Amino acid sequence: MRHLLSISDLNRAEIERLFNRAADLKANLKRGQAATPLVGRSLALVFEKPSLRTRVTFQVAMTQLGGQALYLSAQEIQLGLRESVPDVARNLGRWVDAVAARTYAHATVEELAAWAGIPVINALSDREHPCQALADFFTLWERGIDLRSLRFVWIGDGNNVCHSLMLLTALLGVPIVIATPPGHEPDQDIQTLARSLGGRIDLTHDPKEAAVGADVLYTDVWISMGQEAEREERLETFRRYQLNERLVGFAKPGALIMHCLPAHRNEEITDALLDGPQSIVFDQAENRLHVQKAVLLSLLGAHDV
Repeated sequence: MRHLLSISDLNRAEIERLFNRAADLKANLKRGQAATPLVGRSLALVFEKPSLRTRVTFQVAMTQLGGQALYLSAQEIQLGLRESVPDVARNLGRWVDAVAARTYAHATVEELAAWAGIPVINALSDREHPCQALADFFTLWERGIDLRSLRFVWIGDGNNVCHSLMLLTALLGVPIVIATPPGHEPDQDIQTLARSLGGRIDLTHDPKEAAVGADVLYTDVWISMGQEAEREERLETFRRYQLNERLVGFAKPGALIMHCLPAHRNEEITDALLDGPQSIVFDQAENRLHVQKAVLLSLLGAHDV
């Protein structure tokens, strides 16, 4: 890998290598045998949006691997305002070894990658969230689940996380069912790309139809950062798409519950499901650390686990 801007930057073999490497890193850390192959290496965290999981897991990942992470907030850099994106990228490329960027526009991540001369990781954009999707499917993979036999169901907004999951399921040979309100389907260009990668995508506006026989039910917030002005309208639009006990009743017994967090409890998902025995939500969050370590090591050419 040169950059990780989109799940489509990967192929199946690379994904499997990342999963195997993440599993080794996780096991070694728990045994107290973690190696530090990134001594002397630095990662710049360029964040236009606030974060808990993404910031902490990248910073801890670099620390545990022997390197360091430098957090650069929107107020400090003001991408495109105080300084152009190419100029920021060219400066960072002289000082650090990689950049993880959490932005609004996906074009900003692409522009950083075009000018920095060092690896750039999409740590979230309005188009995709590849690190989240990789951690999600690593969480299923490490449980020994036969991914190709899954009925994987997304309920809610066809947003950036949904986009990355569509592309990842396409590469892994996993069918995906997506239930959204009319007008909130995943972007058409992502649908086209996913299908070109072999994706089997079933779109519906009926959450009950989607949930029938599901092995995994995944949801996300209805009101993402930047959509706060649409709150009341969105709450009404998505009301039928809440992941709750009634909807889970149509899935297979023991169906797994997933959410990328942060959750708006009792809006898109009930407390009972989020905190219940079928939830693997906090396993997903934990695995952001291990998968991102694997990504960092791959991008920076470090071979020691």
